[in-house]
Amino acid sequence: MGEVTDSMFEIVGSEYREYVPGNVKRSRFAVLRKLPWVSIVVLSVIVLGCIFAPLFCTHDPSMFYLDHLNEASSEEFLFGTDSLGRDIFSVIWFGGRTSLAIGVLGTVMITVIGIAIGCVNGIVGTRADTLMQRAIELFHSIPTILLCILLMALVGTQNVLTLSIVIAITGWFALARIVRSEVRQIRANEYVLAAKAMGSSFRHLVFAHLLPNIIPAIMFVVISSVSSCITMESTLSFLGLGLPLEIMSWGSMLSLANRALLMNTWWVIVIPGLFIIVTLTCITTLANLFRKESNKKSSRL
Repeated sequence: MGEVTDSMFEIVGSEYREYVPGNVKRSRFAVLRKLPWVSIVVLSVIVLGCIFAPLFCTHDPSMFYLDHLNEASSEEFLFGTDSLGRDIFSVIWFGGRTSLAIGVLGTVMITVIGIAIGCVNGIVGTRADTLMQRAIELFHSIPTILLCILLMALVGTQNVLTLSIVIAITGWFALARIVRSEVRQIRANEYVLAAKAMGSSFRHLVFAHLLPNIIPAIMFVVISSVSSCITMESTLSFLGLGLPLEIMSWGSMLSLANRALLMNTWWVIVIPGLFIIVTLTCITTLANLFRKESNKKSSRL
């Protein structure tokens, strides 16, 4: 039998391409094109506008212009005025500082609490893990808004810090469960077992071995927590349980919604609502980007 060569075979099929082995690397431009640039640009404009509000706001946001109550949009008041006579354009940008601060501060607290409890829950033994899981499920079964109302009544003082703490206390359950699931998958790996055998402390295990491996999986939840905190602040303020009117925020602006509906001053409700919706949509889009990247990495493993 003679030697088999490539000339003895005929490749059939239309538009076939020869396979060339090797690592195919995506160009930087291809990666950049897939980014949600519309959400990035819009969110950047909103954040920068809130930071540099004093540079372009023409009215004092805390000033009550009693001669211009409930006025529609005009050259003097671009977004109109509310029932207190405040310039909505200025209040939007200065109030955005408070809402974004609550979103970021609440997210930091949720992340710290969720990671700490999730890591402990994932490392401890079966009995302690079961007990902690039942406790988390018990608190998670209570409606979040009811827990927030109860805690706000116990705290009494309503400011940015206390509201962020209340939102964080009621919002860490989902993150803790995800962290626990990831830790329980990682803790059986050889490098974690070797670190335990060498007497590594819990702090060393978390920061050196667990966190670097669970961060990609929880980035979606962490970024989504920013929008959740802003939404909760707006909801509590709308119900009259959040920030008082003297502390400007998007939520406190919505607390005037009932009065605005009675007086048919739609701009008092629509404009803050649009800013909240656009901001939350942009944040959610960025969170979905991290979720897709995490799913791609996990599918390659």
